[in-house]
Amino acid sequence: MKILITGICGFVGSSLARWLRRRDSSLRIVGLDSFIRPGSESNRSLLRSLDVEVRHGDVRNWSDFDGLPSADWVIDAAANPSVLAGLDGSTSTRQLIEHNLSGTVNVLEYCKQHRAGLVLLSTSRVYSLRDLAALPLIVRQEAFALNTAAQLPAGVSEEGIGVDFPTTTPLSLYGSTKLASEILALEYAAAFSFPIWVNRCGVIAGAGQFGKADQGIFSYWLHACAQKRPLKYTGFEGLGHQVRDALHPDDLAELVFRQINAPSQPYPRVCNVGGGLRNAMSLAQLSAWCATRFGPHAISADPTPRPFDIPWFVTDNALATREWGWKPQRSLPSVLEEIANHAVQNPHWLEMTGAV
Repeated sequence: MKILITGICGFVGSSLARWLRRRDSSLRIVGLDSFIRPGSESNRSLLRSLDVEVRHGDVRNWSDFDGLPSADWVIDAAANPSVLAGLDGSTSTRQLIEHNLSGTVNVLEYCKQHRAGLVLLSTSRVYSLRDLAALPLIVRQEAFALNTAAQLPAGVSEEGIGVDFPTTTPLSLYGSTKLASEILALEYAAAFSFPIWVNRCGVIAGAGQFGKADQGIFSYWLHACAQKRPLKYTGFEGLGHQVRDALHPDDLAELVFRQINAPSQPYPRVCNVGGGLRNAMSLAQLSAWCATRFGPHAISADPTPRPFDIPWFVTDNALATREWGWKPQRSLPSVLEEIANHAVQNPHWLEMTGAV
């Protein structure tokens, strides 16, 4: 089987390539990367040592797909993953749309041309900000928790947010480009008869991640705590009660492997993929973990709300579990320890990856 991975030198793309190479050495893996993100160059030599072919190219440019070998599957891991993209001054709205939507069009044209299947890595940020903010929540052990005694909205279970949760605007500019990409991808697959899976990923976390405050929060927080860098609880009364779940990329890779090896089955085309309720933690709880691991570290507070922040998101993986027998295998404590070890061994990681 031949696989093309876009964004292959990013954290997710490189992690998937390494895992797939270990799982099946007969796979031929070719990757495309623009090396825009600081730190991505460091993954090139490692991938080449595993006999993964890495080519320089930008998904925004159709000409960069010229000369690429045909593939049986494309794993699209190329995106601007920041929820603040287009608004933070470092990326324009046009750049965001070119990366996350126009780039998807070029990937889809490649799939159409080569009759390749597609695994589109989407995001939990396609869900409605207004509906997420209206979830019935209580505070328990320094963390928001779903109030299961209240009537839960459609698309919400005791396990978290499911694929039927509303995707109505506002989402964020980032979320809207990813939702538009999903719709286009599903339409292309139906019109041109190639298989597709859309995985709406929660927060992915692991050693070597290019974490920032607005993306890769678990990695960023641990590295900052290890180096005693300033950190702040923003919004939600400045208490750090906001909760996210974390998924290790190896667990994502296991699901992708199952999906590309079962293309003919009538599975749902869209599913949520995250760490789930057992791998969820608030910022306050994460700070307590870091204090035990690295020593005390003062966290400042700013109760002023920040655009696009949400109080609670935990992924309900029931669909992926039912259809593919998949569940996350890596526990959150093991993921945090992996990141912590990396932080100790790489004290300048945040500078090298452009996070500070």
